Amino acid sequence: MSLLSPSPTSLRPPTNNLNFNPSSSSTTLIPPKPPNFLSPNLNKRLSPRLPSISTSSTSTPPPTTTTTTTTTTTIPKETLLKDSTPHSHPNWTEFAERASGEWDGFGADFTAEGAPLELPENVVPEAFREWEVRVFDWQTQCPTLASESEAPDLSYKLIRLLPTVGCEADAATRHSVDERTARTASAFAYAPNGCYAAVWPMWKGGLEVEHCFVDPGNVEARVRVVMVVKEGEGEGEGLRLEGIRVFSEQWYGPWRNGEQLGGCAVRESGFAEGPKLDVSELVGVWEGRSVRLAGFCSERKDAFHELVEAKPQKKVRDQVGVIALPKNIWCSFKEKDGETCGEVGWLLDNGQAMTSRCVFLKDGKLKARDGDCRGNCTSNRHTIITCNLSMLHHCRLHEHTCLNCNVN
Repeated sequence: MSLLSPSPTSLRPPTNNLNFNPSSSSTTLIPPKPPNFLSPNLNKRLSPRLPSISTSSTSTPPPTTTTTTTTTTTIPKETLLKDSTPHSHPNWTEFAERASGEWDGFGADFTAEGAPLELPENVVPEAFREWEVRVFDWQTQCPTLASESEAPDLSYKLIRLLPTVGCEADAATRHSVDERTARTASAFAYAPNGCYAAVWPMWKGGLEVEHCFVDPGNVEARVRVVMVVKEGEGEGEGLRLEGIRVFSEQWYGPWRNGEQLGGCAVRESGFAEGPKLDVSELVGVWEGRSVRLAGFCSERKDAFHELVEAKPQKKVRDQVGVIALPKNIWCSFKEKDGETCGEVGWLLDNGQAMTSRCVFLKDGKLKARDGDCRGNCTSNRHTIITCNLSMLHHCRLHEHTCLNCNVN
């Protein structure tokens, strides 16, 4: 992943309390004492180089009775990654401060071709059905807590709220809760500005590859894109893209374990049926302004690696295989020479874009760069992953010469 966002001075969340049991795939989050919000400014994420951004009211909504279905991602014990040797995790604390907090917004599911999927009829209010209003977006909460200790960990809950009519959103009911901890991931690559990529092995088989981009112009806004990947059923079949999930979120304050909902004050809105990216805007030469890579090896048994700067190059793009999505997002999932490349991109203003990609081998293992092992592996049969995040600038032909170009 590549991050070109200035390093802000942000309020740290309350003291993190993470209890991790290696024999279990879940992380117990002990909620801290609720903070006192004496002034709206206390609920802002500050940056010395970016303008302050107003946040929603900090008034506490009336208590509600909720019915919740909790789904915890179950990973076999043997897949849990345990460090056998100490590792250095530079800039983890900075990442933790940027990633932690209450991230609220909307999410939508899409087919592998980019078509939005309608919410189940049994969760849609009768008023919508009477007026034949189709609902494609979930209102979501994603309370995220990253440890600030030298032993990194990150846990979050994806909370889907039942659709409501009008400002009943202030009394929304939870539909489901999906809890995850990064120590169950096959790989977790992070950057200091809060961007990350994670590969989640699923207990039913296959993978979910999550890409998180923080807006370089607004540290309180981010998008997350999850690629649902399945293994082919027949012998010799490779990986295939089953579906795509997109989340558009904004930061509403320090971590409170999802106890407070922004309701009608949420600054996001549904986007599933919104205009899709015009893929013709991607065609041409892209100059890389920043590239970050992280390499992983199963011999090291360490899921966490920082995305570090890599040599810049350039990339020529076409429209082949591009899956256009709303919010100026695109995906691609291409197979070539026995390898499959899964990529997600986010087109920003002024001809800039952020991209994140992983290259898979045919058996579902992820390809490494030359030299990732650096002589530390003792086995010839190990699994390595390379995560790549890039910040790119679209080169307008004949307008300027591309210098220090990079590949994403």
